[in-house]
Amino acid sequence: MATSKIKKGDTVKVITGRDKGREGRVTAVKDGKVIIEGLNQVTKHAKPSQANPQGGLIKQSAPIDISNVMYVSKGKASRVGFKVEDGKKVRYAKATGEVID
Repeated sequence: MATSKIKKGDTVKVITGRDKGREGRVTAVKDGKVIIEGLNQVTKHAKPSQANPQGGLIKQSAPIDISNVMYVSKGKASRVGFKVEDGKKVRYAKATGEVID
């Protein structure tokens, strides 16, 4: 798979779906999906276990497709591009021109 434009730790804005307009920090990226801290909450039924002796209902963040989020740069949602600076390939926010990493 090609290099992902969204990485763990980025702040992103959801552009479609139930959480449209909300922002959060990416906690995981895998197979074209992202998990955002505190967004897209789902309820799971958990059996009692060693870690959770009570069991019951657990709220957790579910994955969102990477195409449904945009990188946030200086409070503004932006597309992400790649360019070469000093012989290194870097990501940059197209709206602000700011180099991300």
